[in-house]
Amino acid sequence: MLWRAIFAFLALPGIVAFAVPLVLARSQLNPAQVWPIGLIPLIFGIILLLYCVREFYVAGRGTLAPWSPPRHLVTTGPYRYSRNPMYIGAGLSLAGAALFYESVPLLVYGVIFLLASHLFVLSYEEPTLRRIFGSEYEAYCHRVRRWWPRV
Repeated sequence: MLWRAIFAFLALPGIVAFAVPLVLARSQLNPAQVWPIGLIPLIFGIILLLYCVREFYVAGRGTLAPWSPPRHLVTTGPYRYSRNPMYIGAGLSLAGAALFYESVPLLVYGVIFLLASHLFVLSYEEPTLRRIFGSEYEAYCHRVRRWWPRV
């Protein structure tokens, strides 16, 4: 199962949050013209993504991929505060890369990614989780917000 988790990470957030941004920024890869402050959200986003993948593997007994989903509803780690921390981590990574490379195309891609993620969550993920986990997921939705933690 570990190899499935690694493959899922490389195939999904790996492409969305790392490969595509590198392709979009490749013409701007000039070490003399970067804004290092972008490393802060980039690194935080990567850490959050890895923490989410770990929770899917350890607590959920599965992966983040639809072809090998977790067997248990994951409500631990960052999922205690947001129902979608993986998308937040990818968004932070994209924002950090856009800042680091001072790239408008990356910023636009990040905004499109976040909008598409929101629509995907509403149209596919939430109905699927309600069907699979039923009242357990409903109770989780009442405790934890979709995107931003309760303050």
